[in-house]
Amino acid sequence: MSKSKKKASTKTPRSSKKQPQTMEELLAQTSYQPKGLSRGETVKGTVTEKTKRALFIDFGGKSEGIIIEKELKLAQDLVDKIEVGDKIKAAVVQVENDQGQILLSLRKQALNQRWQEFEEKLKTSESVKVVGRDVNRGGLVVDVSGTQGFIPSSQFGSKLADRIEDLIGKTLKVKPIEVNREKNRLIFSEKEVSEAKVMAAQAAALKEIKTGDTFKGEVTGVMPFGLFVRIGTQGGTKLEGLVHISEISWEKVEDPADHYKERDEVKVKVLAVDKKSGKLNLSIKQLTPDPWEGVEKKYQPDTKVKGKVVRLAPFGAFVNLEPGVDGLIHISKIPAERSLKVEDQVNCYIESVDPEARRLSLGLVLKEKPVGYK
Repeated sequence: MSKSKKKASTKTPRSSKKQPQTMEELLAQTSYQPKGLSRGETVKGTVTEKTKRALFIDFGGKSEGIIIEKELKLAQDLVDKIEVGDKIKAAVVQVENDQGQILLSLRKQALNQRWQEFEEKLKTSESVKVVGRDVNRGGLVVDVSGTQGFIPSSQFGSKLADRIEDLIGKTLKVKPIEVNREKNRLIFSEKEVSEAKVMAAQAAALKEIKTGDTFKGEVTGVMPFGLFVRIGTQGGTKLEGLVHISEISWEKVEDPADHYKERDEVKVKVLAVDKKSGKLNLSIKQLTPDPWEGVEKKYQPDTKVKGKVVRLAPFGAFVNLEPGVDGLIHISKIPAERSLKVEDQVNCYIESVDPEARRLSLGLVLKEKPVGYK
C-alpha cells in the first residue's frame, strides 16, 4: 500500500458540453423554435433605409428585409410616400437571397391603397387620369397606376365616341362610376368629365320626370332587345331612354327593326326612372288599349272564331285572333291527319279564357270529330 494517499481533487469538473458560440447554437440548446417565414406571408416592420434602388425593412428577423428596384416600380405611388422610420407591411417574395436577405414586395399593399383611393374618388366624384391600352367591342381598356380599368363606349362624350381607336396610348381624364374590388370591376366615364355641364342638366331634368309621364320622342337606335328613344323635356334638355322589345307592341315582336327605324317619331310613356343611373324605361304599347281588357266577355267558351296560325311549338299551335291576342290549340286537340302551318287560316272555338294569365285555349272546328276528341 502506498505511504501517501492521493489527495482528492476539490475542482469542479468541466462540462463536456460545448459552449454556444452563435445565436443558432444557442437556440439549438433551448426548446425555443423560431417561426420560419413563408412565401406570400405578410410582415410588418420599420423602414431603416431608402435609396433609389432599394428599401430596407427591419421586422425583427435574423436578417433585414429588402424591396428591390423592380418591386419598387410596381408600387411607385406608395413608395413615393414612404419615409425612413415609417412602419409598413410587406409580403415575402423570397425567404432568403444570395446575400441572406429576405425579399419583400409592396404590390398587394399598393393595390389595396389604389382601390381605397378609387372608392374615395367614387364618393367624392373626383376625376383621375388613365391611359388607353386596348379597344374591344364594348369600349376602351385603360391603365391607371398599374391597375386595369374600362370605359364603356356609352361613357364617351360626343367628341370621342366615334374615334375610340385613336385613344390607345393617350392620357384621358375620367371619373369612376363603378368600383368593385371583389369582382375586380373598375369602370370609368369620360363624358362625365367632358360633358359635365350637360350631364348636370340631364340629372336635374331627370328629377322632374315621373312615372306615367308621356313624351314625344325620336328613335336613335334599333337593337335586338329594343329601341333607344331620345325625348325632350320642357326645359329643352334631351334625355335618352329604352323601350324594351316587350314594350313595343301588344303583339309579339320578334325583331324591333320590323316595326321601327332610326329617326322615326314615336310617343312614349315613362314606366320607371332610375335617378342613380340616369336611365329611363319607356313604353310605346302602354299608350294604346290593352287588347286583353274585357277579353273574357268578347271570347266566351264555345264561341266560334277565325284566326291565323302564327307560331308552332312542340305542344301545339298559336293562333292570332286579333292584334295582341293569341290563343293556343293544344297538340292533343289537333288530329294526327291534320297538319297546320304558319299563315294557315283556321276555324276555332273558345275552350277557356284566363285574363289574368293572358291565356286563351282553342279547339279546332272539325267537320267530323275523331274518336276521343272533346
